[in-house]
Amino acid sequence: MNKRLFALLTAVITFTTGVAIAGLWLQKTKPPVPKEIPISNYRLSGPYTFENLSIFLVHGPDERGSRIYTTLEDAMKREIVIVHETSEVNELAIENVSPSEEVFVQAGDIVKGGQQDRTLAVDLIVPVKSGKIPIDAFCVESGRWTQRGNEAISQFNSSASMLPSKELKLAAKADSSQAKVWQEVQTARENLSDSLNQDVAGVASRSSMQLALENDKVVESAAKYVDKLSSIVDGRSDVIGFVFAINDKLNSADVYPSNAMFKQFWPRLLKAAAVEAVAEGSPGAARPANEALTINAAGDFLVAAEKGAESLNEVTKRTHMVKRESEQGVFFETRDMDHGGAWIHRNYLTR
Repeated sequence: MNKRLFALLTAVITFTTGVAIAGLWLQKTKPPVPKEIPISNYRLSGPYTFENLSIFLVHGPDERGSRIYTTLEDAMKREIVIVHETSEVNELAIENVSPSEEVFVQAGDIVKGGQQDRTLAVDLIVPVKSGKIPIDAFCVESGRWTQRGNEAISQFNSSASMLPSKELKLAAKADSSQAKVWQEVQTARENLSDSLNQDVAGVASRSSMQLALENDKVVESAAKYVDKLSSIVDGRSDVIGFVFAINDKLNSADVYPSNAMFKQFWPRLLKAAAVEAVAEGSPGAARPANEALTINAAGDFLVAAEKGAESLNEVTKRTHMVKRESEQGVFFETRDMDHGGAWIHRNYLTR
């Protein structure tokens, strides 16, 4: 090989190697690019972490024609929705008296009062001037079947919280078991008490999940997470959901068809995730680097959850809930049949 050809080959090899090294360096120094999730056309960013709670934001375009619904919490505060006691443990009646606002009940919403505090077991669109609509429910309190203090016994006065553990959501939504709900309510209260080194049970009803969530120490501890993480969605007009993990273990996800709808529910969702993180506490020792949670794992969870065996729950003529279940998790998709079966909420729960 002559010297000129050798020099040329050397230059080519050096240039190629330099480009490869530069590429690796750029990969290490550039911020991570959100992962593409092929099935639902999502992208993920994160994790955004405070203490033992890690969040991945779900990015995507608004669905064409997506609608805005009022949350149950807001509707009850403004008294445009009434949740009626029926004296049936597992069924209540909900009524929207507004002439203009449709309300979206999300499974896991807790209503306080009546003869026992309940959680609503299904997603439900409550149309304007709806009249009374039956809705499945589970008690998140045991033993009481009378008026509590000055609360109305014939209806419920607020919906400030959602179920604060994945196990409670699975018991109500996937297993539809009152016995499991009571069991998981007790476990959630005990976990909060153990984590905070303080009995969080309410004085007026020691079995009430809602009163435990109102405990000052629980509120204060969860607020630290909310204060640190609530702003991660600010200025992001393409965020439509989130995935969260506690102690590097994937927990669940909620996704909506628009940024506007997600931001309506974001404060409730984050508060519930924060309470669960408080209850779980920190395991102490950090997980080995090769076991740390990755954005790829969060994306794979969403993709896999949508592939389970499918069943359909016709909650009402208008509201249908599709469930897909596998050994790894459960996926729920709520559809508005008055608008071509457009999806309005997707919920993913790990098993």
